[in-house]
Amino acid sequence: MARKNLIGVSSSDQVPTTPTDVRPIAGFVPPKVRSAPIGGITRTLGNITQKVERAQDIEKQLAEGKLIVDLDPALVDASFISDRLGMDPTDLDDLVAQIREHGQQVPILVRPHPAIDGRYQVAYGHRRLVAVRQLGFKVKAVIRELSDDQLVVSQGQENNARTNLSYIERALFASRLDDRSFERDVIMAALNVDKAALSKMLSVVRQIPIELIEAIGAAPQIGRRRWMELAEKLPTAQAELKGILASLSADNSSDQRFQDAFDALTPARPIKDTPKSKPWEPEDGSVSVTVKASAKKAVVTYEAKDGPSFATYITQRLDDLYEAFRNSEKTSTGV
Repeated sequence: MARKNLIGVSSSDQVPTTPTDVRPIAGFVPPKVRSAPIGGITRTLGNITQKVERAQDIEKQLAEGKLIVDLDPALVDASFISDRLGMDPTDLDDLVAQIREHGQQVPILVRPHPAIDGRYQVAYGHRRLVAVRQLGFKVKAVIRELSDDQLVVSQGQENNARTNLSYIERALFASRLDDRSFERDVIMAALNVDKAALSKMLSVVRQIPIELIEAIGAAPQIGRRRWMELAEKLPTAQAELKGILASLSADNSSDQRFQDAFDALTPARPIKDTPKSKPWEPEDGSVSVTVKASAKKAVVTYEAKDGPSFATYITQRLDDLYEAFRNSEKTSTGV
């Protein structure tokens, strides 16, 4: 005979109890059960996401050149292509004074150095970089990923717009780019010139020795025509060229050094005596007037007893004499 369940509940029907279903033991306080930190984790993950997105946005803006950052000038190197024949000390001093008083108003453009991690390379702003270094300031810069082509185009166009490089500096910049096998389209874009103008620039630099160009300097007032004239006068003898280089004084301005070199290459013309015209004299012989004329100059000489007083008399009536002269020309030409 099967034994009856005295309690009346089968083991299979028992419902498990939870800690809240039982009477607590006297003196024992059960620990509080922590709720899952869902809200805190969500907030933390949200902050991390925002920071990552912000960092990505900053990187994107830096890559696009939209942010200005402060860089240690010691970490910034010059462009791999030089576009200047030195910096004018006076202009640089003025720039240093301006930045000292007002701060650096215009940032420079740099790219991450293609060969050295942690360093940068200037596309444009070399003068500002030098000035800021002298002051011991951080340099304000825009960082942008640039290819070599993009760098030289940015460098050339900025110089065209702001610094007005001299003709020979632009020609030398073009020659250096050509020597590095840059495409002609890139060089023309950097200098904003057409094919014909670029060919003339390259021709001038090819004809004039680089040591003479560097000895003369930027020569800001000297244009293409004068440089081409200088190229045509260059001697074939190296000794003569060395003599010209030795004669150029660093104390003179760059424009004057160009003129000195040009004059040294120009053969001296023999001075020819200009025959005097036959003197004019009145019947009494009290004055003698002689005119010595060349293509652009005439010298009138008054001699004899009345010479000085007669010269004074004519001088006092020059307005009337010149007007009569102009009227006589109109009569003869019919104009």
